Amino acid sequence: MEKEEINIIESILNGNSRQYTVLVEKYSQQIFSLIFQITENQEDAEELTQDTFLKAYQNLKKFKQESSFSTWIYRIAYNTAISATRKKKYTCYVDEQQLTILSDVNVDEALNSDSEENCEALREAVSKLDAKEKALISMFYEDDKSIKDICEITLETESNIKVKLHRIRCKLYLLMKGETYENRKR
Repeated sequence: MEKEEINIIESILNGNSRQYTVLVEKYSQQIFSLIFQITENQEDAEELTQDTFLKAYQNLKKFKQESSFSTWIYRIAYNTAISATRKKKYTCYVDEQQLTILSDVNVDEALNSDSEENCEALREAVSKLDAKEKALISMFYEDDKSIKDICEITLETESNIKVKLHRIRCKLYLLMKGETYENRKR
């Protein structure tokens, strides 16, 4: 963890609560972006971002510096957003056998194509993922979080995260090809 952040956190814990604005300014855009990817709603993302920073502030004394502050606050944001979206949205199902027989080459080609049509299909496919899937994709591909960081944030094993990322990529491919079915939660 950055020495500067350690000093800021120690200062906050010693009563200088104004120092918290430094951390808020440093991480607010990243946290908002993650939450927005999960909720797909700007107002919800703004509110949940505030909730995240409030929870982090209220629990700052529990921060043990075993991971970076960034990872710790991402975990709070991830859990906050997942909890908020649990009862909403819909789920897309794929045939499990399809996931196992897909060619990684075909999946990579489809997901890495820069054509406008392909980019739009990918955006639409991502919007159909469930909240946890969106969060994983967002952290790994947009926020450039390492597998290790994602494990710390989600409290899952490295092998589990790798499998999930692979399955999500395959699911995106199938969604782009229209080979899924949806079930709306009520």
